[in-house]
Amino acid sequence: MMDRKAGQLIQGFLTQDGAGVSLVRVLGSQTMEAFDPILMLDSFDSQNPADYTAGFPMHPHRGIETISYVVKGKMQHRDSLGYSDTISDGEVQWMTAGSGILHEEMIPESKRLLGVQLWLNLPQKDKMTAPVYHSIKKEEIQEIALDGGKLRLLAGNYKEYSGYQGKYLPLDYYDIQLDSGSEIVIDTEPDRSIMLFTLSGGAKVGTTHIPEKTAVKLTRGEHVNLQNPGKEKSHILWISSVRLDEPISWGGPIVMNTEKELKKAFAELRAGTFLKDDIFV
Repeated sequence: MMDRKAGQLIQGFLTQDGAGVSLVRVLGSQTMEAFDPILMLDSFDSQNPADYTAGFPMHPHRGIETISYVVKGKMQHRDSLGYSDTISDGEVQWMTAGSGILHEEMIPESKRLLGVQLWLNLPQKDKMTAPVYHSIKKEEIQEIALDGGKLRLLAGNYKEYSGYQGKYLPLDYYDIQLDSGSEIVIDTEPDRSIMLFTLSGGAKVGTTHIPEKTAVKLTRGEHVNLQNPGKEKSHILWISSVRLDEPISWGGPIVMNTEKELKKAFAELRAGTFLKDDIFV
């Protein structure tokens, strides 16, 4: 039985997006091959509303799924399909952009905004699937007791437990909360592509220390030894899927497989023919 070890470690950089939201961009175009099928990871952590209340006004996406987890705070969603929804402390929004969608994410003032947004790539055969929005509310998220902590099953499977299931790629998404000095071992399928993100507090994978706000791609193996060596509780996000190993052509909010497809998407945006399943006129 082979232990998974910490492979590539990525610490993000402070930037702004949307209408001026301050965030830490951890994964992006430079890491898309190593972390396949996770394209992007943005981390939000602020007690200053001026950092985020400008929000993300209406903008397009195609070819991906966006998955936002708000640990603390709120996020208000509205889109061209007519969905309008708010998620708050401990909830998830999962949007399949597919063939094309316009959406906005506004972030009201709160004591603290803490969370992440992932971009999950869509397989080539599903790039132009119909867009859809889904929220995963607190009552749908199971909390599983661990030795020295708990696991919130945001999506996918953990042992005999099942949560919300992605339609296009399998995704096991956990918020693992470990008390100081605690340690767990999680069994894994060797062919899964697994990454961790230390949302709050640090962690150790085997003998490697992972600082706070760091993404780490795990090597292949059949189990992971995960520890919290710090003095405070740690939140560790576990993100497991399968590699696509498909070509990627990425331009801003649109991710396709070829440059021709990417150019066509932007041409449709300019021509007003981008949306295939919308209620806008």
